[in-house]
Amino acid sequence: MPIRTTATLCAALVTLTGAPSPAPPTAPTAGPTAGPTAGPTAGPTAGPTAGPVLLADADHDGEVDAAPGTGEAIFLPNLDDSERRCRVSEADLDAPGDAADVRLAACHDAADARVNGERDAADLARLRLPAMPGLGPAATARLSVDAPGKVRLFARHAGDRRASDFRPALPEGGGLLTAADLRAGLELGVEGRDIVRDAARWDGRVTITLTVTDGPRSATARVRMREAPLLLQNDLQPAVEVLAARPGAGPGAPPELPFPDGLPGGWPEFARDLRAAARAAGTPAPRFVTGTSRWWKDTWWQDVFEPTTASMPAPGGVRVMRVLVRSGNVLDLGADTAPTPRPMARLLFRELRGPGVAVVQQLTLTRRDHLTDLRNSTGNVESLPPYAGHPHGRLVYGTGRTRRPDPAFVRLLTGMGQGLQPPVTLDTDWLLVGHVDETMHVVRAGNARGWTLLVADPRTAARLLRRAGAAGAGPTRLFPGSRTVGELLGDRAFLAANDAAAGHIDAQLDTMLTATGLRPSEIVRVPVLFGASEIEPSLLKAYTPGIPNGLSLTDREFAAPDPHGPVVGGRDLFRQAARDALAAQGVRVRWVADLSWAHLLGGEVHCATNALRDTSSTARWWTP
Repeated sequence: MPIRTTATLCAALVTLTGAPSPAPPTAPTAGPTAGPTAGPTAGPTAGPTAGPVLLADADHDGEVDAAPGTGEAIFLPNLDDSERRCRVSEADLDAPGDAADVRLAACHDAADARVNGERDAADLARLRLPAMPGLGPAATARLSVDAPGKVRLFARHAGDRRASDFRPALPEGGGLLTAADLRAGLELGVEGRDIVRDAARWDGRVTITLTVTDGPRSATARVRMREAPLLLQNDLQPAVEVLAARPGAGPGAPPELPFPDGLPGGWPEFARDLRAAARAAGTPAPRFVTGTSRWWKDTWWQDVFEPTTASMPAPGGVRVMRVLVRSGNVLDLGADTAPTPRPMARLLFRELRGPGVAVVQQLTLTRRDHLTDLRNSTGNVESLPPYAGHPHGRLVYGTGRTRRPDPAFVRLLTGMGQGLQPPVTLDTDWLLVGHVDETMHVVRAGNARGWTLLVADPRTAARLLRRAGAAGAGPTRLFPGSRTVGELLGDRAFLAANDAAAGHIDAQLDTMLTATGLRPSEIVRVPVLFGASEIEPSLLKAYTPGIPNGLSLTDREFAAPDPHGPVVGGRDLFRQAARDALAAQGVRVRWVADLSWAHLLGGEVHCATNALRDTSSTARWWTP
């Protein structure tokens, strides 16, 4: 099925042909640099044999350099919607097939050959062609790029200030500049037209070539540039916007995806606790979004996109664009309906895309069973913060021998960071949902690196269950509809499944310890009981709400699902164990009631939320 879907600034390389070779040209010294809101400043007079010079921000100080340098110039993938001109209709949100998805993803600032206002102009990386007043009246210049379709160039004259003064400078086959352009000098704006989707096919690098012809002489200057990689945020960074769902009208799900009666439910309690947790953490109140009448029961905001940022140096600081990577989910709603990219994810185009926020997608449109497709949710995509040897952190995702994520989606995940966040893969084949967030979460720590892993511990959970039984709590239920403490302790199959989960988590943890250098003694373990799934008994799921599957609001405030552990002497033993373990790392737990809203449907607080984070601590990825 079809898949839907730089580099060093070199000193000017000058080659003269035709007339006898003159003395080697000397690059002119440029005047004051030009930032995104200023037009170009003419350099000194250049003689008729002087070669052209393309200047860029090679030293990454946010300003176009005064002379050619040897660093890498950077440009952004310009895929946001600066003027909010991309419209999403109600019909788009529910349409079967992928036509709506293709159309929505194709609308963005780089889809047209114009600069869409001042905010769009600020997203352009700048180059400068200093004035060449010594050229003859018939001189011409041609701009070309070695990666066709990957970038677009705009140009404006000295003295121009408005975004509307930019005009396309690179028609197909190269852009032809006039003698008047060259004598006056030009400012160029560079926009990326796409992201790196497959590093084996394009690594994000381009070479821009300027060839000037003046009579019998020809001279060439080249600039190499690199597109900003898409880098994952991490859970130590404070949330600046938290997203979650709210109930809507209508059926909420098509008949092909039946939901148990009354579920999802308990939204008022979930929303109350999430709001309280955000307030206590000092973060903005959550934003609750209602889906369409056909799909509002798809409440899993964590599972439909993974936030990333692309950034470049800019005057006075850093220009950051959020790029939301849509999940690779495709729903099979029966033979009479075409395979359909997850409709709930279309809300990203309506609710979040806009100035400084882009949405990208890449998936294979094919029929697949639901359990396999769950691996393409972005709850199965997480990240590690920076640590020794990995200054930008790392991508983490789950896979397995039986059920694996879509290869096209994986190519996007592993290519978009251009090698700066190499992946760690965990075996999630044994889990019903199969997401990495079900068993582990990054939290701050008092160790040398400043963070560690919060890990689900079925053995501790079983020990506390036995303690509750010995204390006389055998007849009590953990939560409405659950079995009693005594029944669970007497169920050998349940305890065996819990032991099996512990073994699988051990294997995951071995992978993480090897990848990170963390020591076993640094791991924060919290109780979670696991059991066999009713849907597929060979696969396991959290029986009690999974404490690690929560939302970090800041590095010290953690919104965790209320675990509904066994109660002894009026105290929830799971709550107490988790609170004590996290307090030792300086993390405070805020409990969120998610039993009916998320847990009984296979997810938790983390699955039912998403967060855009303050990435200023890691935005300058180009620095050593």
